[in-house]
Amino acid sequence: MPDNGLLAAGIGVVGCGSVAAVLGPWLLRRIPEPVLDEGETKVPYASLAGRRGAIWCGVLAAASGGLLGWLLGLDAVLPTWLMLAVAGAILGYIDARTRFLPSAIIWPTYLVVVLGLVGAALATGEWGSLRRAAIAGVIGFVVFYVLWFAFPRGVGFGDVRLSGVLGLALGWLGWGQFASGLYGGFFFGAVVGIVLIVTRVMTRKQMVPFGPFMLVGALAGVLLGAPLERLYAG
Repeated sequence: MPDNGLLAAGIGVVGCGSVAAVLGPWLLRRIPEPVLDEGETKVPYASLAGRRGAIWCGVLAAASGGLLGWLLGLDAVLPTWLMLAVAGAILGYIDARTRFLPSAIIWPTYLVVVLGLVGAALATGEWGSLRRAAIAGVIGFVVFYVLWFAFPRGVGFGDVRLSGVLGLALGWLGWGQFASGLYGGFFFGAVVGIVLIVTRVMTRKQMVPFGPFMLVGALAGVLLGAPLERLYAG
């Protein structure tokens, strides 16, 4: 843990939790509903914008922000990750309840993350990290696009959009964080899916929303990416 990790963790818990608790319901009342295929149904976004939604968004963001602050400390890239934690908590809650990842939230998150990373590069001079982030973002998007094209029932296009922004943020930290974080979602999704099938909560033909697993995988990448990279490098 960095020397200033506890302070950064406190900032992450309080800042991310309070912002997400307010911003989540506000967005849920305003984002447009997607165009559904014939016979397809979903829970309306606005119906999730109550007290329960505010609590879930706030708690998820506070937990994510606290963990990120503890891991990154008062690093120049921390504000970018904290803003991503807020967006990720809201997106994860929405996907878990509706099986949709609204582009009305994802595309502005790209802008926020890109501007944050550029600001971090200006502050630190780490232009190599910015270049790696850009490359990682493209790789993540392309890989998930291919998966969506080959297996559209398993990977939605919202997951494709989300992969790019997660790839950007993870790529800044390093290739180990990128590889373990972006694709760790498959591991978590597989484990949870097997447990749900074994316990007969769901059948093999049912699919669970993948976005929350991608977001948990990204957090795991921040936590484990560097140690796994050192282990792999021997």
